[in-house]
Amino acid sequence: MSNTFAQAVVIGAALMAAAIDLRTRRVPNVLTMSVALVGLGLAAVGMGRVGIMASAVGCLIGLGMMLPGYLIGATGGGDVKLMAAIGTLLGPAATLRAFVATAVAGGLIAAAVALRRGRMTTTLAETGAFVMSAGSNIGDIRAQSDNRFAYAPAIAIGVIVASFT
Repeated sequence: MSNTFAQAVVIGAALMAAAIDLRTRRVPNVLTMSVALVGLGLAAVGMGRVGIMASAVGCLIGLGMMLPGYLIGATGGGDVKLMAAIGTLLGPAATLRAFVATAVAGGLIAAAVALRRGRMTTTLAETGAFVMSAGSNIGDIRAQSDNRFAYAPAIAIGVIVASFT
């Protein structure tokens, strides 16, 4: 990221969201909306790393990439809004990189959580069944699974990695 201030906002917002999510299991709207307004504002006045159109597209990409996870119950609405908001600061390409890095970090965190909770075998079996059914069994998995965790830390890792690339 070429703009130090924008990068500082990304890192600060991501770390704040992660800390709040770990403590409360929520990402507050006031945080996500503030980040989105700052991102769009910096872009509008030429102080961001991207222009206003790229800022808006970054927001839409963040929203679009995270929304399917929300729709199947894998992530919360705050996670979706957080990625969209940070997309205003990162722009399209970096938001895509952030999503990929977030998915990797989320997978590693999910494995650690499953291992810690003694659910690794069950989690792997449910994941395999989910993949084999192309997602059609998500209702069955949600009903019997207690393997949820705060996802904003994974988002924080992903967006921080993307902000340096």
